[in-house]
Amino acid sequence: MDSIDGKQDRLKNLVFKEMGVVIALILLCIIVACLAPSFLKPANLINILQQISISFIIAVGSTFVILTGGIDLSVGSIVAVSGFVMALLVKTFHFPIVGTILIGLFFGALMGFINGFLISKIKLPAFIATLGMMSVLRGVAYTLSNGQTIFTLPPEILFFAKQLRGVLPVPVIIVFIVFAVAAYILKYTRIGRYIYAVGGNETASNLSGVDVNKVKIFAYTIAGFFCSLSSLLLLAKLDAATPTAGEGYEMEAISAVVIGGTSMSGGEGGVLGTLFGALIIGVISNGMNLCSIAQGPQKIVKGLIIVLAVTLDILRKRNSLRKI
Repeated sequence: MDSIDGKQDRLKNLVFKEMGVVIALILLCIIVACLAPSFLKPANLINILQQISISFIIAVGSTFVILTGGIDLSVGSIVAVSGFVMALLVKTFHFPIVGTILIGLFFGALMGFINGFLISKIKLPAFIATLGMMSVLRGVAYTLSNGQTIFTLPPEILFFAKQLRGVLPVPVIIVFIVFAVAAYILKYTRIGRYIYAVGGNETASNLSGVDVNKVKIFAYTIAGFFCSLSSLLLLAKLDAATPTAGEGYEMEAISAVVIGGTSMSGGEGGVLGTLFGALIIGVISNGMNLCSIAQGPQKIVKGLIIVLAVTLDILRKRNSLRKI
């Protein structure tokens, strides 16, 4: 009975958190619409979805990592290097487009695998391992580029920034595909259940026969894969590969995950909350741009929201512990 009651409590907490995020998003949209009536125009709403597409896909990978109780600070650097790898292959070595994309996706997944290996097998703290990888890969990006930007990519790459029939952007379609795949993995597969188990109680999961190391490696690998997928969208958007690409994306991703209700200690949350978290960030940015608010105040607001979301999560956990 205790275990059943515990599962019911966790389910209620998850539903409550996701409903809270939805209500916050609705209220935010109402406020922004009152301040800037052009916010509700269909073209602007589609623009918001397109603007959050890159950061959301990265955030989905970060959701897997954070659910295991980890963190990945290297996502922005993986985006930069993956983009440069693809740009060099098509521009310098004239690789076929399909092969270039596959190599780029494999590279991102490989970097994620290395992160997972260092954390699970070598037992490096996630913060240290991914911080080191962030610095190494950023250095690789500058070395590969020699500080230069690669311009004018093939039209096949630029396809990933186009709008189908002039209405629905390709990045938005990819967002929904990524969301559906990630949600399915977390909810309906064994590895998805193991991710929640490891984040909830790593020791108990290990004693129950779960290969904790493999679960962590999988989480970081899929995070790297989604980073390289995002780099493809960024290449198409900019029509260029630059060594500074992806800077600050780690904070954007963590923000979306935390605001969406995924616990930083792991074991609670999901990609639905991450989607709403990314939408909240997108609406805030879009609303502030429509109101002609500078980038500085925008960053302050986003930072305060992250602190508030983490604080609420900590207070909720303390309250739950007191009831036990």
